[in-house]
Amino acid sequence: MTPCEIMHSLPEIDSFLLCPTPDAWIAQALQNQDVLLIDHANCEKKAASTAITLMFRYIEKADLQYKMSRLAREELRHFEQVAALMKKRAIPYRPISAALYAQRLHKHMRSSEPHKLIDTLIVGAFIEARSCERFSRLAPHLDEELGKFYRSLLKSEARHYQGYLKLAQDYAGASIEARVAFFAEIEREAILTPDSEFRFHSGAAA
Repeated sequence: MTPCEIMHSLPEIDSFLLCPTPDAWIAQALQNQDVLLIDHANCEKKAASTAITLMFRYIEKADLQYKMSRLAREELRHFEQVAALMKKRAIPYRPISAALYAQRLHKHMRSSEPHKLIDTLIVGAFIEARSCERFSRLAPHLDEELGKFYRSLLKSEARHYQGYLKLAQDYAGASIEARVAFFAEIEREAILTPDSEFRFHSGAAA
């Protein structure tokens, strides 16, 4: 299945993100599959941690509590699946530094409520959407086992992105279109900014 065929079922993500993952990043990922899987495992744990943090921070929001609880469980299940693949491939789980991607988005978030929550949810949507796009771009180039696994994650990552975006809209009480457009530009810049180290969410290869 080609990247276009995979993404055909997820056209909303293709239009939500302002740029595709650069080919240079794909080439670097194929050359660093051990780091790819280690950082993917880290990303799943971070995603679960973000969901749990939101549950503790906004205990009065019942809908958020329920959705973040489900999200955290699913992200941890994905972590377990990645860890199992790493073990099968004899890839040791070692500490590596985080990509600058999330930091590049987070530094533009507002600090006062309810704006902080809205921005957190919008940023979460972009992170999940980019993850989905990268799984789809990588899958056709990987071995059968890993490619099949990454294709299996597409629907859940798309659902996560949509869920974050819906919560942002629900809690904003007004249009979030301008804020989404603002972060879309920030996200594009983060993806196209060269990085010296390869990571799952790193920018274009330096």
